[in-house]
Amino acid sequence: MKVSMKILRIWSVGIFLTFTTISSWAQDVKLIFKIENRGEFTISMNSQAAPKTCAHIRKLAEQGFYNGLRFHRSEKRPKPFLVQVGDPDSKENVDPSKSYKGGSGTKIPFELNDLQNELGAVGLASDPDDKNSGDSQFYILLSPARFLNGKYTVFGKITSGLETIQKIEVGDKISSVRVQKG
Repeated sequence: MKVSMKILRIWSVGIFLTFTTISSWAQDVKLIFKIENRGEFTISMNSQAAPKTCAHIRKLAEQGFYNGLRFHRSEKRPKPFLVQVGDPDSKENVDPSKSYKGGSGTKIPFELNDLQNELGAVGLASDPDDKNSGDSQFYILLSPARFLNGKYTVFGKITSGLETIQKIEVGDKISSVRVQKG
């Protein structure tokens, strides 16, 4: 009898923690990206974990900042790693010889949180030597990268369209971004 009550208690706590984690993502803002000739994907943002980052990225999306930008980074070899977007210099074309370090002009302070750099995680790109240099660029992980934990602000995750993310190549263009609340 004691063992089954203990198991029930552990199970209840596990269900509560799972529900709490799921509900924190489910109540937040979603960004739906349409990628030309690839499909759509959805980023669910976690403003409890990264309030300043989420507010900034959301504002940029609402202003149409990301419309027409191209993915300037896609690292898939020797194994899938990440794709990256958010530099306004990528709008016309992507030149592989160019270093893409541009942004909207607003720096966001680093927000340390417990969100992990796992498959589908979305993090704010920044200069590795200056954690407070993040702006409009973000990466999406194609595989877990725990070595990035604590180095970049993770603010979201892909909740649909991971197959679209996996097809993205350098030069692929964002047609539009739609903001969906709750």
